[in-house]
Amino acid sequence: MSQITRQHTKTRMSRIVKHNGVIYLCGQVGKDVTRNETTGKPDQDISEQTQTMLDKVDELLLEAGSDREHMLSATIYVKTMDDFAAMNAVWDAWVPEGHAPARACVEASMAREELLVEISVIAAEKQS
Repeated sequence: MSQITRQHTKTRMSRIVKHNGVIYLCGQVGKDVTRNETTGKPDQDISEQTQTMLDKVDELLLEAGSDREHMLSATIYVKTMDDFAAMNAVWDAWVPEGHAPARACVEASMAREELLVEISVIAAEKQS
């Protein structure tokens, strides 16, 4: 039976799970997103949150032995589809040409009010 490895495991989840050459990342959100106390709105717009989220995906994929060229699937959750075009602009600049994964994007409630976007990624390990 193939071994399952888990990295950064806590009670509720692991940030990285690997099995049979496939890497599963837990949901990633923008880095250090907070809410402006005066306006009540997020301190980062959708473009900023998307970029910092994708930067975190890069870091985790590298740690797991992969990269964005080896993504198999991505599921993106946006708080409102009004942000779809702006999120896609950042996504399109980030995904290497010719290496787009299978992808779904849905509108969803977020775990925290200030979050505008979240992603879950599945990737293949790079072969040596």
